[in-house]
Amino acid sequence: MSFAQALKLAIVSATDLSRDALHVYVGLTVFLSVQWMLRGRNAAVMPVIAVLVVAIAGEAIDLKDDLTSLGFWRWKASAHDLVNTLLWPLVLAALGWFQARSGGR
Repeated sequence: MSFAQALKLAIVSATDLSRDALHVYVGLTVFLSVQWMLRGRNAAVMPVIAVLVVAIAGEAIDLKDDLTSLGFWRWKASAHDLVNTLLWPLVLAALGWFQARSGGR
């Protein structure tokens, strides 16, 4: 087991959350953190890109671990993780975009 997988298991154990929930929380945390740091500049695009980069990096680590330990990539699990990580940041970005387009009401 790689260090990354051991770290994930330790976080799951310490928080008593599912892996799916952790993906949701990581996505929202990255999105909101980048949005706060930018304070409105590119507020819909850059935070989503940051979440995408973090999600892809995590899945690249999982891909390497899958190939090493199983000999194949569990691509359906990776797709599931990407959806869990990106869904709510995309929803929030879309809501922000629609609000800006409607004049901020």
